[in-house]
Amino acid sequence: QVQLVESGGGLVQPGGSLRLSCAASGSIFSINAMGWYRQAPGKERELVATITSGYSTNYADSVKGRFTISRDNAKKAVYLQMNSLKPEDTAVYYCNADLTLTRWDIGRKSDYWGQGTQVTVSS
Repeated sequence: QVQLVESGGGLVQPGGSLRLSCAASGSIFSINAMGWYRQAPGKERELVATITSGYSTNYADSVKGRFTISRDNAKKAVYLQMNSLKPEDTAVYYCNADLTLTRWDIGRKSDYWGQGTQVTVSS
């Protein structure tokens, strides 16, 4: 089956850096947009960053200048480099990918999510 597997989360001190990785596995016809979302305690899930198949990126205002999203199509992976981390960045981070599993699914929305990885920014 198709799944997204995340790694790289953990505990980091304020001002530190962390790099999240997420790789897709399984039979996939093509990978469209990919992105990262996060959900802090008591809050709704919010978009952090997205990257299109054409490598166009978009970031939430709160992370602009600090986070960088990238992708590696050969590895079917998306990454999130997080620098200058702040306590308010603490959340469960989820990777997301719009996947086309077969040629017959072209044009159909197929969102897949990772299991989530905890990022805690604290001293």
